[in-house]
Amino acid sequence: AAAGLSYVGAYVINTYKSYDNFLQDKYALLPAVIIICVAVVMFIIGLIGCCATFRESRVGLGLFLAIILVIFIAEVSAFVLGFVYREKVKTDVQGTMHSVFEKYDGKNPESMVVDYLQEKLHCCGVKNYSDWTTTQWFNSTGNNSVPQSCCQQEAKNCTGHLDQPQEL
Repeated sequence: AAAGLSYVGAYVINTYKSYDNFLQDKYALLPAVIIICVAVVMFIIGLIGCCATFRESRVGLGLFLAIILVIFIAEVSAFVLGFVYREKVKTDVQGTMHSVFEKYDGKNPESMVVDYLQEKLHCCGVKNYSDWTTTQWFNSTGNNSVPQSCCQQEAKNCTGHLDQPQEL
C-alpha cells in the first residue's frame, strides 16, 4: 500500500507540471506531498506490525492496532472534508480556468496549456464551446470560431467554426 501511495503522489506531482497554469494556488501540490508522507508513515507502521507479529508481542500488536485506528479515523475525516469542500474547489478551479481562457492568444505558454488540456481531455472551454464566445481572443479574431484544439480527433476538416458544433 505504501508503494502504491508513493506512486500516486509522485504521479500527481509529475502531472501538476502540465496544469500548473490552471492551478495558480501553489498549495495545490499539498495533497500529493501529504500522500507521499502518509506512504512513508505506512511503511514504518507496516514494519512495526511485522516485527510485533514475529515477536508475538501483545504490546506491539496493541500499538499497531491503535495506530491503524488513528489512520482510519484520519481517512474518514479526509473523506468528509473532501465531500464538504468539493463545490468550493470546483468553483475556484473554474474561476481560475476562466481567467486563463481570457488570456488565450494562441501563442503564449498559457495558450499552449489550454490547447494541451482541451486535446487531452477531449473538451472545449470550461463547460462547453460557448465559453469561448466571451473571450478576448474570440472577439479579436472575428471569425466566429474556437481554437483548433476544440476539434474532435475524428473530424478531418474541422475549422472550429461555431456553425459546425458537431465537430467540436
